[in-house]
Amino acid sequence: MKIFVFLGPSLRLADAKRELTATYLPPVAEGDVYRAALEQPAAIGIIDGYFEVIPAVWHKEILYALKQGIHVFGAASMGALRGAELAAFGMEGVGAIFEAYRDGHLEDDDEVAVQHGPAEVGYPILSEAMVNIRPTLAEAAAAGIIGGATRAALESGAKALLYRDRSYPALLEWARGTGLPDDELDRLEAWLPTGRVDQKREDALTMLRAMRERFENGCEPKQVTFHFEHTTLWAFSR
Repeated sequence: MKIFVFLGPSLRLADAKRELTATYLPPVAEGDVYRAALEQPAAIGIIDGYFEVIPAVWHKEILYALKQGIHVFGAASMGALRGAELAAFGMEGVGAIFEAYRDGHLEDDDEVAVQHGPAEVGYPILSEAMVNIRPTLAEAAAAGIIGGATRAALESGAKALLYRDRSYPALLEWARGTGLPDDELDRLEAWLPTGRVDQKREDALTMLRAMRERFENGCEPKQVTFHFEHTTLWAFSR
């Protein structure tokens, strides 16, 4: 059974392969889902995707794949965004990040955005996603590492940073200049190496496990009810 998964910095390739046997492709960009759909896989999974300097995956190509009977899953990063936007059309979002977008708790694309290195060295993450920072600070507060006021201030400070500049060292440096309690910041700094939450990784793993369970005994083609309109823009875009 043919399955494609678009993966980048959210999860190490070796970890992904342990969860699901699939053809793993680089982060998705405009046109990639359409080209993958032409090969008629049983399913396409979207975890990571390009944006900003490279055109992002187009909603319509995902709709095209669904209409061809291909199951399309999304989680963690670009997959969570598109999963929430296209849930009504049959795309299957998975995980806490998808649910937060679907339910309106998150809206901004920058929540999942990170700066990362090239594929040749495994997409090393050079900044921290806001969707990881939020649960990390919540865990720290629940564990008594920081107080509620400090948590709220750190969350606001992280959100104010450009996504490329978000990191725990940068956040702590900013916080120490704002008068937040040094003892709480010291405890947080010491706790982070073992306590930080990687929600993107967890959601990516959850999606791969869901796909494995769905397809390990075979699965019927996807059935959708919407009409796919072959517009002029669609014709010219291919």
